[in-house]
Amino acid sequence: MAAPVNTVSRWCLSSWRTTRLVCQRLHQTQASGKETHFGFQTVPEEEKGGRGKELMSPQCSVSGVYHVFESVAKKYDVMNDSMSLGIHRLWKDWLVRHMNPTPGTQLLDVAGGTGSYSQEQEGSLVGSKAVICDINKEMLKVGKEKSLRLGYSEGLSWVAGDAEELPFADEKFDVYTIAFGIRNVTHIETALEEAYRVLKPGGRFLCLEFSKVNNPLLARLYDLYSFQVIPVLGEIIAGDWKSYQYLVESIRRFPPQEEFKEMIEDAGFFKVTYHNLTSGVVAVHSGFKL
Repeated sequence: MAAPVNTVSRWCLSSWRTTRLVCQRLHQTQASGKETHFGFQTVPEEEKGGRGKELMSPQCSVSGVYHVFESVAKKYDVMNDSMSLGIHRLWKDWLVRHMNPTPGTQLLDVAGGTGSYSQEQEGSLVGSKAVICDINKEMLKVGKEKSLRLGYSEGLSWVAGDAEELPFADEKFDVYTIAFGIRNVTHIETALEEAYRVLKPGGRFLCLEFSKVNNPLLARLYDLYSFQVIPVLGEIIAGDWKSYQYLVESIRRFPPQEEFKEMIEDAGFFKVTYHNLTSGVVAVHSGFKL
């Protein structure tokens, strides 16, 4: 008996996307000399990840993304509260309410860092299984220690992995979330392809990320606060001015809401929408794998 048309179509679409992803990675590997942004600086693509080493560009010495988060891991949660005046907790709470997980939901939290998002929303995730995946082992170490200390370990697992090459089988998760992490990957398109791959049919992609402020007056105040205050807080609290200067710059380099929406659609997601929070300081993008 012939397979149903929708099953055949899904298989063909999956095969095409797998082939495209393999070719894309091969091209990225072979493309010597390609450059990308690291905050406002331009660096070779292979240097952006950094993996804990000091990197040299013609302009100056910069630390890769890996080193940025390794450097701030122990003060990461404190800095999030200080930089946002605690508002980031309300943004994450909105994300989970929008997700509306049910018991048995298989959740993948990519770039989950110290796991604060999953830990803070533990009451909303009762009965669900959450995998916290991050490329930075120091962030995961801090998260696991905090989770055990607070008694939030039930239903949580921790996996070291790259958003551009997730260590999971196809169609494994019901929900994929990434909060304040996708702007830090070198190839956003590849990370979106990977999100599509690991989601089950009917699965949902949710991304909480800094975006473009749509109120001119607030935008000016936000820029002033970002560039004049946040790096100073980074130096005072975490002893690291440069890492927080990078974080501020990386926000300005991230695509605005409509452009990012199109990127999500290009990765294969349907019914892609976004919702601005705090006048677009952050936006939550949502899409489905059909």
